[in-house]
Amino acid sequence: MSLPTNLTTLEGGPLPADALSGKVVLFVNVASKCGLTPQYDGLVALDKAYGDRGLVVVGVPCNQFGQQEPGTPDEIKDFAKSKYDVDFTLLEKQDVNGPNRSPLYQFLVGSGEDIEWNFGKFVVDRAGNVVERFDPKTPPDDAALKAAIEKAL
Repeated sequence: MSLPTNLTTLEGGPLPADALSGKVVLFVNVASKCGLTPQYDGLVALDKAYGDRGLVVVGVPCNQFGQQEPGTPDEIKDFAKSKYDVDFTLLEKQDVNGPNRSPLYQFLVGSGEDIEWNFGKFVVDRAGNVVERFDPKTPPDDAALKAAIEKAL
């Protein structure tokens, strides 16, 4: 299985095919009303620190954990932008576990364990391979996460 190319942005349009092609991607399932939501600050910092070298941070809103992402696409985008100055890509809201797991998360999780909570992280290399997975409590400034990104870059 390969990284799906038909991803939809939070605004409802297709993510351009070249947006991720040849890039290192950090996929994170995000939520606006979670105790881990302040990780948005660190994700913005990673995007700024490594973006010029080819890192793309992609947030994937998910409402499966404690109903912590109940908003509409506009509410999610407005919250992330106004509170955390998020300007990286946000995809449409998706299920990351269960029978309706999105094709993206079918690819990311593979035969691995279900996503534990909001802010699980996956590093995908330039060839489109999942190379590392980090649990939700791993902060974006974690040395091992940064090392995985550096190695993939």
